[in-house]
Amino acid sequence: MAMKKFINDPANLTVELMEGMALAFGGRIRLDSGKLVFRAQPKPRDKVALVTLGGAGHEPALSGFVGRGMLDASVVGEIFAAPAAPKVFQALKAVEREAGTLLVVLNHSGDVMSSNIALEMARKQGLHVRSILTHEDIAPGAGAPASERRGLVGCVPLYKVAGAAAEEGFDIDRVCAVAERFNRNMATLAVALRTATHPSTGQAIFELAEDEMEIGMGQHGEAGTGSMKLLTADETARAMLDRLLEAVQAKAGDKLLVVLNGAGATTLMELFIVYRAVHRILTERGIEPVSPLIGEYLTVQEMAGFQMCVARMDDELVRLWQAPCDTPYLKVC
Repeated sequence: MAMKKFINDPANLTVELMEGMALAFGGRIRLDSGKLVFRAQPKPRDKVALVTLGGAGHEPALSGFVGRGMLDASVVGEIFAAPAAPKVFQALKAVEREAGTLLVVLNHSGDVMSSNIALEMARKQGLHVRSILTHEDIAPGAGAPASERRGLVGCVPLYKVAGAAAEEGFDIDRVCAVAERFNRNMATLAVALRTATHPSTGQAIFELAEDEMEIGMGQHGEAGTGSMKLLTADETARAMLDRLLEAVQAKAGDKLLVVLNGAGATTLMELFIVYRAVHRILTERGIEPVSPLIGEYLTVQEMAGFQMCVARMDDELVRLWQAPCDTPYLKVC
């Protein structure tokens, strides 16, 4: 598949996209050193800070969620690549505070390696930093070791609930407890219909036949559970939701957050048709959907497909999920 994109020199992709994003949202974020994104108006230093890291190419994630009620900083790597550990440490040092900092890491090998080195650097400098690893992908099996389960779009609602807790003045122990509770009770599956191209090289990430789909695909084209014949929207929703509900042990009477995240080339029409099926299945089972999120939040260029994330919620998590925030790509009044 030939790549067709409105870009300039592929070598400058990350710098140019981050400059454009900072110019577009100057009232909410500021860009430092080309690849560090901070809140334009820092929160008070007596409140816990949240920092994350990850490669570019997944816009609006991750920097689109820097702002009031969510992240304090995002460290940006090259396209689909983790940022270097010294950059992560630079961000941790920039937001350093007695209240502490929570570093949110998605479970991908490069991100984990960079974050581990940065955390060690931070501890040697006496910085008060804790970390959490998101690993909610159940494609390898809900019971698979955390090391084998990727971090997908579940990072976004985790930023939201932990960020709201920090904004309310929770101490570092309580912020971490909220984040860990949410992390334990969420699960994600991805499905792909068509590949994306790597915007720096023009190479296709993977191949699928026109009449095939694959459930369990990673956000960089990592293998899923194998290709299968294309299903309808209702069939796909049920096939994915059954596995997700089992993974989070959802039952009648529970409250459930549902996030449908388009991978880049999936229309809102398709996502709403899928959500229609999800809502019907949940209602049939006596499970209450709470404030769903439907749109594009963590993309894979022009990949066609979506990620379905569910989280079993308690009353505190619902309140924090619905609390105000103001970021470039998520705003709750």
